[in-house]
Amino acid sequence: MRYALTLALVALTQPAYAAVPKVVTDFAPIQSLVLQVMGDLGAPTVLLPTGGDPHNFQMRPSQAEALAHADIVFWDGPELMPALARAIDSLGVGGRAVSLLHEAGGHMRSFGDGEGVDPHAWLDPVNAEAWVGTIAAKLGALDPDHADIYSANAAAAAARIRAVDAELVVELAPAKGVPIVEFHDAFGYFADHYGLTVVGAIELGDAASPSAARLSEIRATIAKAKATCVFPELGRDPKFIATVTEGSGARIGAGQDPEATSLSDTPSPQLYETLLRNLAKTVADCVKG
Repeated sequence: MRYALTLALVALTQPAYAAVPKVVTDFAPIQSLVLQVMGDLGAPTVLLPTGGDPHNFQMRPSQAEALAHADIVFWDGPELMPALARAIDSLGVGGRAVSLLHEAGGHMRSFGDGEGVDPHAWLDPVNAEAWVGTIAAKLGALDPDHADIYSANAAAAAARIRAVDAELVVELAPAKGVPIVEFHDAFGYFADHYGLTVVGAIELGDAASPSAARLSEIRATIAKAKATCVFPELGRDPKFIATVTEGSGARIGAGQDPEATSLSDTPSPQLYETLLRNLAKTVADCVKG
């Protein structure tokens, strides 16, 4: 009841425009990209706390208020955070919300089973490069006095993303074609970009706990594909890893964090690059044995 009342009250308040827009982002990877574009001009508010799960995000009244007063909202899209999609609709801020997945260029893919759009598009650096350009254009339109700064910052961010990408292409070259299993069905973009062969995922894209039948299916996949590595995920129950790898000979890699939920809650422009490097390292290290 309290949350519904908060939504009703803040929906009536129009955001106060400032020279530098008030920006809200959904979670850390997109916050990092926006920080790179804004530079010293300001910092966006991020809704998902450290350790939170974007799939299961629930809006608090204070977050609803920040959202309602934002000049612009940059978020991945409704497929990743359905609760945020509902809040955007309830607060009437859809005209100020930019879904980078759907509106910022780059490309989208479907999940491997063809069931719906895969929202984990930030894991392809080509998408991230397109997104910083869109972020700069949107901010520049709201704040023309600083448009040149946003544009220059976006160009610098894109150059850094390309440099990291080139580095990871080399690091992951030995892993091409090596069969691996992920914990969470989130690696399609990363795998496609770097030529990795993901033969299965323990959890589906909606982060639902795997059933006994699902675990049995993944065990069979690991055996049939002769999977070299199976990866845990930070914040997920590790008991499933032991269940699916027992007797298989597959190596267990280091814990992965595709949504950067375990990284510091201190806003960081470098977080996006750290996220990519950490993921690449887990794969490269495990494949090398």
